[in-house]
Amino acid sequence: MPTPPESIKTGPFAGRTVAALGQDLREGRTTATELARQALDAVAGLDPALNAFVNVDPAGALEAARRADGELAGGTDRGPLHGIPVGVKDLIMVAGLPATMGSRHFSGYVPDHDAACVTRLRQAGAVIVGKTTTHEFAYGPTGDRSATGPSRNPWNPARMSGGSSGGSAAAVAAGMVPLALGTDTGGSVRIPSALCGIAGFKPAYDAIPSDGVFPLSRTLDHVGVLAGDARDCLLAYRCLTAQDGGHDGGQEACRARVAWLDPAGLFPGDSRVVRAVRAASGAEEEVRLPADAGGELRETYTTIQSCEAVAVHAGRLAGAPELFDSEVLDRLRAAADVPGRRYVRAMAARERLAPMIGELFGRHDVLALPAVPITAPLIGLRETVLDGEKIAVRAALLAFTSPWNVLGLPALTVPAGPVGGPVGGPVGGPVDGLPVGLQLVCRPGHEALLFEVAARLARS
Repeated sequence: MPTPPESIKTGPFAGRTVAALGQDLREGRTTATELARQALDAVAGLDPALNAFVNVDPAGALEAARRADGELAGGTDRGPLHGIPVGVKDLIMVAGLPATMGSRHFSGYVPDHDAACVTRLRQAGAVIVGKTTTHEFAYGPTGDRSATGPSRNPWNPARMSGGSSGGSAAAVAAGMVPLALGTDTGGSVRIPSALCGIAGFKPAYDAIPSDGVFPLSRTLDHVGVLAGDARDCLLAYRCLTAQDGGHDGGQEACRARVAWLDPAGLFPGDSRVVRAVRAASGAEEEVRLPADAGGELRETYTTIQSCEAVAVHAGRLAGAPELFDSEVLDRLRAAADVPGRRYVRAMAARERLAPMIGELFGRHDVLALPAVPITAPLIGLRETVLDGEKIAVRAALLAFTSPWNVLGLPALTVPAGPVGGPVGGPVGGPVDGLPVGLQLVCRPGHEALLFEVAARLARS
C-alpha cells in the first residue's frame, strides 16, 4: 500500500496489514486492547482534518477489545479479524450507535440492531471503532455532500476522498484503522479506494448480505470492504461470507488470462492515468467492449439507480425536502421525472447486456482497466478538463466502475502508484503524486483469480 506524503501525518496502521497485526496479536507482541487504543488515539488526532468518522465508540471498542484478548488468552481464536479495529460506513446499522446516513433526516436515530454484515464482523472477533462518513444517503461518488461535512483525502485534504464510502477510505488510507466496511452501488467502494491509494473490493451481487444496510438502489447495492492491500480485503471477504478459506485459487490463477479492457469504450480518460494503470496491469492482450455497449451500460445504470432511489425516498421528498442537501435534492427531483417505461426498458437491457459482456470472459479470466479516469478532484469541483474539453466530475468518477454493478460482477481495485505531472488541466489544478487505482473484474465464482492476480502484480 502506498502511503500519503511525509508532509501528511498518518496513524499507526498506515502500511500495516491485517495479517501482520494478527500475527503480532497471536505472538504476544501486542493486544487487541492496545490496537483499539491506538485506533482511538489516531482518530482523535487525525480526524479533525479529514472528517473520516462521524461517530466514534471508545467504550464499545475497548470492551470488545478486552473480550477479544480474553478469548485469545483462553484459547478461542475467531480467525484473522480477531481483535482487529474496523470502521463501518454510516449507512450500515450498528446497534447502539447513531446511524445518520449522512443526512439531517436521521438526526438522532439510533438503531437497536446490527446489520447482518456487522453481526458477522462481531462473530469474527473484529473490534468496531465507529461509523465512517458517507455522502448523503450514498447518492454521490464525490464524498463531499454530507450533513457532517465532506470526508477529505489524506494525500491532500483539499481534495475529494471520493464517495460514497469516502470516510472508510480516508480512515484506512490515513492509518486510523486497517480495515473498513463500505457500500457500493456504482463504485462507492472502488472510487474512494482508488483516489485514496488503498484496495477496495466489491463482491458479486448479494455475496455479503445487505440486511440492515440503508438502501440506495436495491438491485445495484453491494456491501464491500476497504483495506490497505488486496490480501486484507480477501481476509475480510472470507469472514463476511463465512468461507473457510481452504481453496486459495493458486493453481487456477497461474493459468489466469488477464486482458486490458480499453477504457475508451466507456468514457474519456486522462492519458497519464490510463498509461500508469495500463503499465501496472501486466496485461498482454487488449479487448474492447461491443459497439455502443458502454453508452448503453451507462444509461441502464443511471435509469435503474434513479428510479430505485426515488422509490426509497419518495416519502421524504414529499414530506421534508428541506432536510436534504441541496445537490442531493436536485438529483432526486430529476430522478423522479424518469418515466417508469424507461425503468422497464433498462431492466430488459440489463438482461441482454449480461451475456454480451460475459463473452469477454470466454477468452479471458480477468479484465483490467482503471478504477477511475482521473485523480482526486478538489472538494466541491463539479467540472474538470480533459484534452481541452470540460467533463462532469460525477460522470467521470462513475464511468469505469458502474458497469460492474449493473452486471453484478466482482471487482477489485488495487493501488497502481501515484501519477506525476499536472494532470487534469487548469480547472482541476496540479495533481503531482496523487494515487490511481487498477481495477480487476471477473465472473462470480472466480473471485480467487482477482486476489491471486493482485498478489502477483504486487510481487512484480
